[in-house]
Amino acid sequence: MNELLELYWTFLKIGCVTFGGGYAMLPILERELVDKRKWTTMDDLRDYFSIGQCTPGIIALNVSTFIGEKRRGVPGAMAATLGFLTGPIIIILIIAAFLTNFASLPLVQHAFAGIRVCVCVLIIQAVLRLWKKSVVDPFTLALYLIIFVLNAFSGVLPVKVPAAVLVVCAGVAGITASLIRNRRTGSGQTGKEKEEKEEADASAADAGICQDRSVFRGRRPCHPSVPL
Repeated sequence: MNELLELYWTFLKIGCVTFGGGYAMLPILERELVDKRKWTTMDDLRDYFSIGQCTPGIIALNVSTFIGEKRRGVPGAMAATLGFLTGPIIIILIIAAFLTNFASLPLVQHAFAGIRVCVCVLIIQAVLRLWKKSVVDPFTLALYLIIFVLNAFSGVLPVKVPAAVLVVCAGVAGITASLIRNRRTGSGQTGKEKEEKEEADASAADAGICQDRSVFRGRRPCHPSVPL
């Protein structure tokens, strides 16, 4: 029960400062969920954002549901989701009651202008964080350029490609590229795993650990300079 209340309270605070959509909230979610509470990792958080882009609803709200389900199952998902929704609902009701009378005031218009600038900064910061972690090799760079062109110039293309379709296609491309890389290695190992294995074999050789049975029977050291 205490963890459910903590989920509700945490996402209540996050929901109260949700300005500019899900990607603008990435730095806040990272600081609160990854750095402070250790409820998830940055890699998992990026995966939640990708899935949240393909599912109905607000991205940040979908992420809160994923985190809650990961922590405490369905009750945790409900607590996190309700906590995220409580703050915005109350704030929107208050704004809706007074917006008609105050929206035309210069002070309110200047406040909205400042909020839009802040949202732009948050979105750029989120994009830079995602770029550093996601675009790491020529394949991901090429995939990024293709998706960017399809999305940015969708207005002039004969058929507009929905964002959800782009995300699904990018996922399929990632799986295909991984299968091709694994097939090229011959044993299903990734390039990183192969390098780690080679380093481990080199360390074992330097330490004099030999797998040749004849060496073990003779109790002689395994070293390139020692004849067998």
